[in-house]
Amino acid sequence: MTDTRDPDACHSEPMADAHELTLTRVYDAPPEKVFRAWTEPELLMQWFVPRPWSLARVEADLRPGGRSNLVMRDPDGNEYPNAGVYLEVEPNRRIVFTNAYTEGWMPADPQPMKMTAIVTFEPEGEGKTRYTARAVHWTAADRDTHEKMGFHEGWGQCADQLGELLARI
Repeated sequence: MTDTRDPDACHSEPMADAHELTLTRVYDAPPEKVFRAWTEPELLMQWFVPRPWSLARVEADLRPGGRSNLVMRDPDGNEYPNAGVYLEVEPNRRIVFTNAYTEGWMPADPQPMKMTAIVTFEPEGEGKTRYTARAVHWTAADRDTHEKMGFHEGWGQCADQLGELLARI
């Protein structure tokens, strides 16, 4: 596996939108494989949360308006549901989802940090993919909270785990 990292890719540029955090990797895997790792629950469960956390359950109705619920489990066995909806699903190219709504376009319960995730899978040379994950927040304060919670470390570790998985499948 080649995991080419751009040293400037896991931070927001000073002039970038004050609401956004971004992470980019280039994987030695075609977009179809990276998309599968994002959309097949048994694969998603192997990389999506930073170890030693895990995913207890994955509910994914991969269509605009479809339900998403990723239940994270901490090392002590406590579970944390993360419900939302998919806004856009373009196979092998793009997934957009938010925690601001739940199934049926119902507004989500108040949360400390609402965001929309935009994940893209762009062909990058022969058999490679430029993977970009953007977290767009409702407010600059939410963005700052997410960054202080460990966005770069947590999403970065998950991106590393994704790279490990892509090398095995």
